[in-house]
Amino acid sequence: MTAPCAKCLTDAMRIDLSVDGHPVVVRDLEPADEQAVLAVFAASDDWFVAATGQPSAPGDVQSAYYSLPEGHEFDDKVLLVIEADREIVGFVDALRRYPHSASVGIGTFLIRPEFRRLGIGRTVAQALSAAAAEQDFVQVSAHVVEGWAPGRKFLATLGATFSKPAVPGGIGNRNVGPDEGSKKVIPATFMIG
Repeated sequence: MTAPCAKCLTDAMRIDLSVDGHPVVVRDLEPADEQAVLAVFAASDDWFVAATGQPSAPGDVQSAYYSLPEGHEFDDKVLLVIEADREIVGFVDALRRYPHSASVGIGTFLIRPEFRRLGIGRTVAQALSAAAAEQDFVQVSAHVVEGWAPGRKFLATLGATFSKPAVPGGIGNRNVGPDEGSKKVIPATFMIG
């Protein structure tokens, strides 16, 4: 695994990794990536239905950019793609300084189903955590929808501490799915650095 760059999570991001000898790249989302990310979303309808009560929709990539909790700035938004063997296989939506100034909040961390359980997600999460620690962040905050066992297992392998399930307090300035407002999420945090 290549060490993350010092500018990650602040300026243009690119992290080159290797998982079982296969190249994996984490980089900023670019406009030309929208269709490939929509394909990741469509392939990940299992997660969308569990999280929102409906499959993904064409506007979900743009919605990820515009969705911000009240009081936060677009400059803190980080949208990334994960490439394996030069194919986009994942997507990360993060927010620096959320829920507090020393934390990075993860809104979405998706890997296409056929690329799950290969070590890509864990390797990317560890590299992003290292990059965040270089920028003096000390915590990663995430959540998993209650009952979404794959997400809870993934966060547990990263060393997350879970809080009791709760109805989310706010989802930012975006439209919610039909069941999203009533689904409980399990907050998860892990310390980095």
